[in-house]
Amino acid sequence: MKLSQRMSRLGTETAFEVLAKAKALEAQGREIIHLEIGEPDFDTPFNVVEAGVAALRGGHTHYTPAAGILPLRQAIADEVAKTRGIPVHPDQVVVVPGGKPIMFFALLAMVEAGDEVIYPNPGFPIYESMIHFAGAKAVPIPLRMENEFGLDVDELAGLVSDRTRLIILNSPANPTGGIITAEQVAQVAEIALARGIPVLSDEIYGRMLYEGKFASIASVPGMAEQTIILDGFSKTYAMTGWRLGYGVMPVELARQITKLMVNSNSCTAAFTQMAGVEALTGPQDSVDAMLAAFRRRRDMVVDGLNSIPGFRCLTPKGAFYVFPNIEGTGLSSQALADKLLYEAGVAALAGTCFGAYGEGFIRFSYANSEENLRKALERIGDVVAKL
Repeated sequence: MKLSQRMSRLGTETAFEVLAKAKALEAQGREIIHLEIGEPDFDTPFNVVEAGVAALRGGHTHYTPAAGILPLRQAIADEVAKTRGIPVHPDQVVVVPGGKPIMFFALLAMVEAGDEVIYPNPGFPIYESMIHFAGAKAVPIPLRMENEFGLDVDELAGLVSDRTRLIILNSPANPTGGIITAEQVAQVAEIALARGIPVLSDEIYGRMLYEGKFASIASVPGMAEQTIILDGFSKTYAMTGWRLGYGVMPVELARQITKLMVNSNSCTAAFTQMAGVEALTGPQDSVDAMLAAFRRRRDMVVDGLNSIPGFRCLTPKGAFYVFPNIEGTGLSSQALADKLLYEAGVAALAGTCFGAYGEGFIRFSYANSEENLRKALERIGDVVAKL
């Protein structure tokens, strides 16, 4: 079958490719420590699972409104209003199966061929993939180690042109764990408001912050009207397999995004949405416990990596990834990632999986047990010692 030309512009998420390679090695009897995939290793909280089971048994097995059930949209509106300090109506909320549809739909709804979209690099690979798929020009804003992987607002301002139709922000960030400070957020908002540029703010790791207070650009006066908040349940509540995310945006855009839901997914699974209501309105103890565990693991991994010759690793301020510079090893990002997988049995991602500015870095997820993380550090050290 002949494929459309646009398919050649579509990228992928390399984490799943590396996971497949790692699983193939495991099938051959190899022991692999998985530090490649971006999902919490904790189980979904018991109360959330029980709410999902009760929903199935209670008959929540049918279609729902395309934008999501009202109880969940109301719970999301209340949560976003409380945490971002802005008024939110349920009509501004669109519930989708995971976070990616909000990226996909926002770009399809707002961007034309030839438009420009500014996005973080290194950053989540689907940003660049979907910008290209929509026919727009992807304009990277580099995130540099010397800036603690924060945002150089002056550099971003220099990238803005008359064709800029969207700015994508992600804080705390994947893959770096860096954050955008409240001061930087305010500066970006000033640029966006002056030029009338909408912002897609990926806040999926917003609850996974180890220090300071989370800053959303939607909280800046005037920005709620031109911000799309992307958030979801996968990371905060260890619900990756439930496929439950959402966008919060101006009402008219929400109507258009809902049309895209109708034309693609119809709706998000009913029982999953009921579980989401419980996640937001029920006890939050599990979230706090998971974050405390991630903090311990982060500190251990950062110390361990910095003791390995050729590695330089900052302490991330959010999410559950470290992004060490590995230039001192003399290997490229991909060469070291391959060597770690096939020689050490440690699955990780080359920094170039997250864009050209990721060269010289490698991403490890510390969403694994402390025992496995210690073992991985030993194996990494052994491999590097033989270079």
